[in-house]
Parts: sequence; C-alpha cells; structure tokens
Amino acid sequence: MPSVALAVADGVLHYELSVAVEVFGADLAHIVDPWYDFALCGSGPVRVDRFRLEPDHGLDHLARADTVIVPGWADTDREPPAELVDAVRAAHTAGARVASLCTGAFVLGAAGLLDGRRATTHWGHTRELARRHPAATVDPDVLYVDNGDVLTSAGKAAAMDLCLHLVRLDHGSATANRIARRLVVPPHRDGGQAQFITTPVPAPGGHPLSDLFPWVLERLDQPLTVEDLACRAGMSSRHLTRHFKHLTGTTPLRWLHAQRIRHAQELLETTDAGVDTVAAAAGMGTATTLRRHFQRSVGVPPDTYRRTFRS
Repeated sequence: MPSVALAVADGVLHYELSVAVEVFGADLAHIVDPWYDFALCGSGPVRVDRFRLEPDHGLDHLARADTVIVPGWADTDREPPAELVDAVRAAHTAGARVASLCTGAFVLGAAGLLDGRRATTHWGHTRELARRHPAATVDPDVLYVDNGDVLTSAGKAAAMDLCLHLVRLDHGSATANRIARRLVVPPHRDGGQAQFITTPVPAPGGHPLSDLFPWVLERLDQPLTVEDLACRAGMSSRHLTRHFKHLTGTTPLRWLHAQRIRHAQELLETTDAGVDTVAAAAGMGTATTLRRHFQRSVGVPPDTYRRTFRS
C-alpha cells in the first residue's frame, strides 16, 4: 500500500491542505484497493486559519512515507519553521517523493530541494521564489512541474491537478479520471502540461453539453468533426465552440484530441492490444499517427508509456 504523509505546521493554507486530504485521505478503496495509507504529520496541534488540527504523527514520520505533500505556505515573507524544513529534507534523503502545493514550494526551496531543478508556484509569488532560490529554474507559466522525486504546483486549482497527477502515476489515468469525476473538479486546462497528463471529462448534468460528452466518448474510434458535434448538440458550430470554451477551456477539436490520447493511455495501461489496434480504437488511424501525437502530447512514445505503467 503506497503511503502519503501530509506535512503541516502553523501557517499552512487550508485550501491546499484540504485538497490533499480529499484526494489521498478519503476512503476510496471501492475504486482502488488498497488505496493510500494516509497520515497527517506535525510537531503538535496546528492552527490552520480558523481550524485546529491534531496530527496523527510527528514530523519525523515523513521519512517513512513514499510521498510527502507540503501544502501552501501563508506568509511567504518569513521563512518556514526550521523543524518542518529539516523534516522535509530528511524525507527526501530517505527516498520520499516530495510534492508542494502552491506556495509550499518555499518550504521545498528552504530545504534545498529546488536547487538545479525546474519549479513553479502561484504566479503571484514566482518572482520571489526565483529571487530567494536562484539555483532553481522557476517557470511562472505552468500548472505544475514534475521532476520525478520533486514536484511543485501553481496555486489553488493547480494543486488538485498535481494531486490527480500523482494518482495517475501511481494508479493509472482511468483511476485518476474516476477520482476527478467523483470530486466534480473542472477539466485540466491547456498549457504547460507535464508528462502523463490527460483531460478529464466534465461531470454529467447541469450544462448544455452534458449529453454530448458521453456520446463522443462512445465514438472515439469514428471520424468526428465540429459539425458532427454541433449537429448532435443541436446548435451551431459557433455556439458549440463558445460552450466548449466555457466548460473545458479549449476548443472542441483540441478537447476531442485530448480524449483520444486519454483513451489510448487507458488502453495501453489496461490491455495488451498492439499499437495499431490502440490507434484504431482511439480514432488515430495508424500506429504512425498515434506515435506522433502521443509523443507530442504525453512526452514519451506509446511503448515507453506502457512499460512505465506496467512496471
């Protein structure tokens, strides 16, 4: 059972903390069994905005976890507590994968984990993070950065993106998308996508395209145009594009392309089908076309992706 430890101290942000608890601390054994062994770790009772937390373990427990999550840090003008910084550094030295949410990157920076690595944080604090940690390459334009053993995210909603990314790495994209639908989170936004990211589908109901999305997902192996989608939705192509922009943050064709890549990922993870078969099922036509688009979107070839998740 993979273990996740959430590092807390006075001054962490409650939103990012609750995102991590909701993803890793909820009982989701009905989706994946076993789920995560989750622990809240701090040096004692912690004040988080108007809330008071009672950690399950001390900060030394971080070094026993497979993954350590550091939520946002409220006051970036002051250095985080030395005991928190030391515990995070010790956990990484012990082999833990360490991920920060939003301004939690300042804790990782203080621990020296960003030196020589690419990183991000909330756009309003990227300049300060870069000034304070010149050995890091701070990218203000991405949702998150995955260096393998050190991951950082931008603010608020990007914290959820990173948490789902970790689930996807551990349990595959099909599970991550089920969690996303359960949480009714907005779709992943375009731009700055790290490897192994896909675009979840908006939850059904409550919007004009609620019937269109499942219809499309059942026909990914078929040639579909914007006109086909607009006809099915009973609206003009221009009207359809406006709704797509509002719901997914992208255009119909880009969304469709992302769903084809997502479906190819799931087939590569869960079946032994050859690349030609996967390409046809995902509506990519040929293995050559799939490899070109898959490499561009995911960052690795289909065969490498399959080996990564099978291992």
